[in-house]
Amino acid sequence: MSLAKVLRRPIVTEKSTLLGAQGRYVFEVDSDASKHDIAKAVEWAFDVKVVKVNTLTVPGKVKRYGRRPSKQPDWKKAIVSLQAGDTIQLFEGA
Repeated sequence: MSLAKVLRRPIVTEKSTLLGAQGRYVFEVDSDASKHDIAKAVEWAFDVKVVKVNTLTVPGKVKRYGRRPSKQPDWKKAIVSLQAGDTIQLFEGA
């Protein structure tokens, strides 16, 4: 899998901002990506050292379009722990 296609977007929420203070960052990733692929993609994109990757599949919500219920697709979230002292500037606001 191409490293450029593994990371889809950063997740910036209140909870993920609090995790950023601990050196943990949250990304939406490709659903076929493994933890090893995610670690290599983050190291390649941001020039940091990844210590640990936790992943979870977020189930899609059921929405209504008129009278018909429709399910949004499931997506994969990755929480990446970095080596002490490493940061990702994208999340720091700089």
